[in-house]
Amino acid sequence: MSQSMQRKPEWLKLRFSVDAQFSTVRQLLARKGLHTVCRSAKCPNLQECWSRGTATFLLLGNVCTRSCRFCAVGKDSRPGNPDAKEPQKIAEAIGEMALRHVVLTSVNRDDLPDGGAGHWVDTLQSIRMHNPGVTVECLIPDFLGNEAALDLVLTAAPDVLNHNIETVPRLYPKVRPEADYSTSLRLLRRAADRFGLIAKSGMMVGMGETGDEVLRSLQDLREHGCDIVTIGQYLQPTAEHLQVERYVTPDEFKQYEERAIAMGFRHVLSGPFVRSSYHAEEAPRLKHLSLSAKQP
Repeated sequence: MSQSMQRKPEWLKLRFSVDAQFSTVRQLLARKGLHTVCRSAKCPNLQECWSRGTATFLLLGNVCTRSCRFCAVGKDSRPGNPDAKEPQKIAEAIGEMALRHVVLTSVNRDDLPDGGAGHWVDTLQSIRMHNPGVTVECLIPDFLGNEAALDLVLTAAPDVLNHNIETVPRLYPKVRPEADYSTSLRLLRRAADRFGLIAKSGMMVGMGETGDEVLRSLQDLREHGCDIVTIGQYLQPTAEHLQVERYVTPDEFKQYEERAIAMGFRHVLSGPFVRSSYHAEEAPRLKHLSLSAKQP
């Protein structure tokens, strides 16, 4: 029997409770018709984050043009037109939630000429216009390697530029068949070296990778200018998705954290329930990492 069908270990059992803040966030998002990756990707931290009044906004709809086998977001090669009012609605929601740090992400929109980059820029500009002083982390797709599209977002200078490699290169054909490991690394290097941005990335483990492969990918990230990394356990969202190969222990996550810090990462979150935007507001000195500190 696969581990995905077995009882989860104790460290992966969550106890949910709904408080007034959670209900407020849910009602606000519903009222404005906004999507979050928290709900679309079935994040295990949804209850905790919404109860803290935070959410990761999902741009460009909640249907993706790619078919990554780990992801719970819906798939369709023609997902429909973006909502032109979404940037303003997100900016208004941020104001109502009184957020000081915001995380944006999006589905892949390979059907659009610029991959949705222009929509990203519109959203960033709207947030800054309506919420001066708010810092913004952008967890972006790879825009099919289109540097002109990527540069639109990088030029807008988000406070943190996040792009997840998700897994080790050997598993890309199985886990991310329409993505390319080298393209993701080049994206991060471009953000860090050419635009001087704080680069962040994330991985999931438990999909069949080895410990040595994880460490090699962490080293790849560091060598490409990545300052912040997150590492979490892959959890199978439905029976149709990729099965869990192994539940990584808390001690192993701690070892990954220690090794990543030794490699020179400035901030590391590593644990069973860690996801890319988990406690993103805790990333230290978001605006004060110097270019010299980015050298391995």
